[in-house]
Amino acid sequence: MKLSATEKISLLLVDDDSTFCRVLCRALEKRGFAVTVAHSVEQALPLANENPPEYAIVDLKMGGASGLTLVHALHELDPATRTVVLTGYGSISTAVEAIKLGATQYLTKPANADEIVAAFGHIASTDAQLNAQTLTADQMEWEHIQRVLKGYQGNVSATSRALNMHRRTLQRKLAKRQNTEG
Repeated sequence: MKLSATEKISLLLVDDDSTFCRVLCRALEKRGFAVTVAHSVEQALPLANENPPEYAIVDLKMGGASGLTLVHALHELDPATRTVVLTGYGSISTAVEAIKLGATQYLTKPANADEIVAAFGHIASTDAQLNAQTLTADQMEWEHIQRVLKGYQGNVSATSRALNMHRRTLQRKLAKRQNTEG
C-alpha cells in the first residue's frame, strides 16, 4: 500500500552536495517521506518556519551557517522534530553539541537511507550520550590518528607529518593497536 502525498511524513533534507541530496531524496521518498530539499541553512530556515518538518537531516558543515544553527532552530520551532546530523568530519565534541541542541542522532558520512531512517528511531539522551562516549586519552588519540590517516588515504608518511609525529612512532602505535585488537 502506497501512502498518498497528504499522508507522507514531512522531512527536510539540508546538505550542500546536490548529488547526495538527489540520491537520498529519491531513497527517502520510496520509504514514504515527503522530502523538501535545501542546500544551506539560509535556504532551510524559511522552509522550516513555513512548515516545520516532522523529520530533518542536516549536514554539519555547509557554506554559510553551521548545521548546528539549524538543529537549534528546528528544535525551537518544534521539539518533537526528529533530526539526524550528518558529517564527513565526526568528532565527539560536535556530536555532544548536536545532541544538546536537539538532534536525535549524529552520523558520519557515508550513511545510507536505511541507516538514517534507523537513526530517527534513536532516543536521544545527552546524559546517555556523554556516558557512552566517554573515552580515555589513548582512545581519543587513536580516533584522531585514524581520522587523519583516513584523510591521507592510509599514507603513513603524510599522516605522521600532519600529526607532527615521527613516522616510526606512528608505525609503532599502529602496529601496537593492531596486535592488541587482532
